[in-house]
Amino acid sequence: MLLTIAITAALIFLALSGMPIFAVIAATALIGFYLSDIEITVVAIELYRIVDTPMLVALPLFTLAGYLLAESNASHRLVRTAQAAIGWLPGGLGIIALVTCAFFTAFTGASGVTIVAVGALLYPALVKVGFSDKFSLGLVTSSGSLGLLLAPSLPLILYGIVAQQTGLGEPFSIQDLFIAGLLPAALMVVLLSLWAVWQQRDQWHQRQRFTAKELRAALWEARWELPLPFVVFGGIYAGWLAVSETAAVVALYVLIVEVLLYKDITVRALPDVFRKGMIMAGSIILILGVALALTNIIVDAEIPSRLFEFVKQHVDSKYTFLILLNIFLLLLGAVLDIFSALVIMVPLILPLAVGYGIHPVHLGIIFLANMQIGYMTPPVGMNLFIASYRFKKPITELYSASLPFMVILLVALLLITYWPWLSLGFL
Repeated sequence: MLLTIAITAALIFLALSGMPIFAVIAATALIGFYLSDIEITVVAIELYRIVDTPMLVALPLFTLAGYLLAESNASHRLVRTAQAAIGWLPGGLGIIALVTCAFFTAFTGASGVTIVAVGALLYPALVKVGFSDKFSLGLVTSSGSLGLLLAPSLPLILYGIVAQQTGLGEPFSIQDLFIAGLLPAALMVVLLSLWAVWQQRDQWHQRQRFTAKELRAALWEARWELPLPFVVFGGIYAGWLAVSETAAVVALYVLIVEVLLYKDITVRALPDVFRKGMIMAGSIILILGVALALTNIIVDAEIPSRLFEFVKQHVDSKYTFLILLNIFLLLLGAVLDIFSALVIMVPLILPLAVGYGIHPVHLGIIFLANMQIGYMTPPVGMNLFIASYRFKKPITELYSASLPFMVILLVALLLITYWPWLSLGFL
């Protein structure tokens, strides 16, 4: 017992000291197997098993597409197009910012990339059209994580892979998760958009004039990128392509568009973009592999069933469980990156949720919605620090600026949590 406590304390210390998360998880799994007299070759077997998963091919391909878009001038072209189309509305640029950020986060799977690449473009533009500095900061900070619920979000795919490995609850596909995320994501964007419109309710007379000439010019400039959502949604939702096939088509399409047609990325720069994308994809796969090995230890020790019995003794209501789950996930999202949270916590939380009659797909949407808000939850939400660094603003100012947006997203979270139809209505 004392040895177990000492080992646990040492691993926690190493994690807090900056040791890579995959190394901490792998060490935990190896020590667990050793103490249980189980051959540690199980870890290698789990790594092979996850690599052999067909769905895993989608991760590096979507990651590559996201990095290609982030390195190009796609954000400028898309913002110009949206501005020309709906910039005349009160709060129009706020709506544009929300939709554009959601699009970028869906493809990159990383809020930091969105804030740095797109937020830097939108922040001065929002201030220029009449939004307050505080509102503009809060919008770009909070919208950095919008899109985690939209295809082809990497966290959605990763949740599906991890949850499917457990074999618990009703069976589902990655496509089901993509469909389930549509209405919850739309709800968040709509509520935040209404807030943006309300902020400019007194500036109707100062709105940008609509010109058909500028719209035609913007549409022509972005003509190769505008079909991209239709490629994703049409391929996946129409059932024409599997998720992995869609990922291959999207990656090839983005590569041709940004390198050969727009020439935003030179052939010489491609290896560096590939390297960045594959480092991220490789780290996710490595974490996933060692985490599944750790999951075997957790299952063999009957920790999920014991945890369920403990929770069931103290929480007899499904709705109470859901609100406690939301509080826990919000705190988790504030201190742990989303990929680590998924591979570590889903094997523990999913059995509890299934025991309370919660559909695995609905749980996935709740999980990611909480992680999305956790990115901007004080005091250590990742988006707050990224925005503070990028815009050279005190972190306390970011706390204040993000608070109204966080409240709105929490309202959306409650609706998503207690109205399962939003997630399951189209399945």
